[in-house]
Amino acid sequence: MKTGYLIDMDGVIYRENNLIPGAADFVQALLATGTPFLFLTNNSAPTPEDLAVRLNHLGIHGLSAKHFYTSALNTADFLSETDAGCTVFVIGEGGLLTALHERKIANDAIRPAYVVVGEGGTTMEKLGKAHECIERGARLLATNPDNWCPVSSEKTRPGAGAIAAFLEASTGRRAYYLGKPNGYMFHRARRKLAELSLQKPDRVVMIGDTMETDIRGAFEAGIESYLVLSGSTQLEVIGDYVYQPNRILQTVGDLIEEIKTGIPATGHDGLPMTGDGPATPRSGSRHQTDILSFHKPRPRPAMTK
Repeated sequence: MKTGYLIDMDGVIYRENNLIPGAADFVQALLATGTPFLFLTNNSAPTPEDLAVRLNHLGIHGLSAKHFYTSALNTADFLSETDAGCTVFVIGEGGLLTALHERKIANDAIRPAYVVVGEGGTTMEKLGKAHECIERGARLLATNPDNWCPVSSEKTRPGAGAIAAFLEASTGRRAYYLGKPNGYMFHRARRKLAELSLQKPDRVVMIGDTMETDIRGAFEAGIESYLVLSGSTQLEVIGDYVYQPNRILQTVGDLIEEIKTGIPATGHDGLPMTGDGPATPRSGSRHQTDILSFHKPRPRPAMTK
């Protein structure tokens, strides 16, 4: 049975500028055995080429742009498929701008069809312009729902969800969130994985460190999921979720021998393999959700003198 892997990056392969133990050997095992895989990230700022270079510097070699699928690419795919010829006003960085340009989606700062929000590139001037565009009728689209993302055990950074939430509050309009856990991200990723392997894998597994995006998205897409404890999820909180991973691993290094031999490990499904999980860098809601997007737009807060 041929298995293909969708693999999150931050918290699974690296944290800040440090590889997670076992990650390099895990990727080399995938490459050596010809196992189809695709890195799946909600970070819209880098291009696939940027990510390949970054991993090369960190010590993982043999990767190219084809091995990466970002929320920026997913957003460009979504717009080109659902509204070809549309225009956008973008808050974001190079990865998002490049993905949209490659799909011939033009920038429009006067009357765009969409305001597209990704990571970074935010100023009050841009937020003000985005607010005006939305008031003129532009629809609000975010590359992913992350309010914040872990950078290290002691530091986080703002995410696209936080910027979209600002515009939701100022305009009273709801955003539509792409990226994980949106099913469209998994639908396109599975298609790309099949293209990479020249045939559709018999089974697809999502490997991630976040219950709200990686594991939920896989569950809703009908694919298996492995949760690793090397990132932002603590072991003791996993039982709070109504959806559960198929397996819980300490790191991706626990899969190396399984990939090399093709023999599934036994006795670990649904259980930690060793030790305790790392500490979560912060508490509080990490992700925006589009669950209320089917309801009426929420009223703007009243202005006060």
